[in-house]
Amino acid sequence: MADQAQQSQAGGVTPPRPGDNVPAGGLDPTQVFASPPPPPPGAGGQQGDQGGGGPPPPPQDTGPPPPPPGTVATKEMGYDDEDIRVLGEVKNYRFGSLTAALNNDNIVAPDHPETQFDEQRFFTLLRGSISLTRDEKWRIIQAIPKLSQFQIDELQKILEEERRKFSELSPKHLLQLMKLEQKHAEDWRDLQSITVQQSARSEEQQKADEIRKQLGL
Repeated sequence: MADQAQQSQAGGVTPPRPGDNVPAGGLDPTQVFASPPPPPPGAGGQQGDQGGGGPPPPPQDTGPPPPPPGTVATKEMGYDDEDIRVLGEVKNYRFGSLTAALNNDNIVAPDHPETQFDEQRFFTLLRGSISLTRDEKWRIIQAIPKLSQFQIDELQKILEEERRKFSELSPKHLLQLMKLEQKHAEDWRDLQSITVQQSARSEEQQKADEIRKQLGL
């Protein structure tokens, strides 16, 4: 089945989507991305080898990162008029604060006897990414059984680097980041709902199979 899906992808068919059936043993890692993943913003050539199919990283940002919520930004602190204006609009929003308010309920990792990692930390990093689409996040979770320890560790490093880079951008980027993060927060809630529906369908199917077995069908 995995081979057929790979051939389908090569033939131009879209990769599996949330709610689709996943082959026993997990999704093949080659099916995770519809296009190569973009490197984290501001990353050097090393990460650039990972992809290049996404949007370009934000322009070089020389301003200071946003001050902690509740701190009044001033020009003496290195902020310009646009920084101060945007901070007034976003109030206490800082990059990561919207997805930090979410949880990982109903998101379950398939069995992965070959690898060891903190699943909840992995999901938290995944939900906070604004460079991965909803479907790519779902496919990464479904591919966990087939990812090596090195791949899991590297993916976590990339997600941590992405979070750090976006957090360090000057306040003038916060409005755009807030809109992006709002969309990704909605996507994560959507994934949670799809997982619940899928579990319910699977449970119903199991019950129906048991009844048929009892009836000798």
